[in-house]
Amino acid sequence: MAETKKKTASEARLRIRVRAYESKVLDASIKQIMDIAVRYEAEIRGPVPLPNEIKKYTVNRSTFVHKNAREQFEIRVHKRLIDIINPTPKLVEALQALSLPSGVEIDVKIS
Repeated sequence: MAETKKKTASEARLRIRVRAYESKVLDASIKQIMDIAVRYEAEIRGPVPLPNEIKKYTVNRSTFVHKNAREQFEIRVHKRLIDIINPTPKLVEALQALSLPSGVEIDVKIS
């Protein structure tokens, strides 16, 4: 039988949510974060891929006449989620000093 761990009241969690337009840049950023967490011997859960956010835009090709001639463009936002259980202060400092490539947005929540 598999044992499940119950969340205790003293268990702190650092939830990192990373978003980017390109999946390769996102995966490289996630790898950097995970390497830092492994270096400080933290317990990691993830990265969990979240659903892509797709924004679609439809534009007329012509300004006046050809109403049925349209182009469609889309922007995909790729997202990942990482949980770090019981982070140490040195780990938090290292994550704050981390420089990520442009186009990568990171949200950190402590609970």
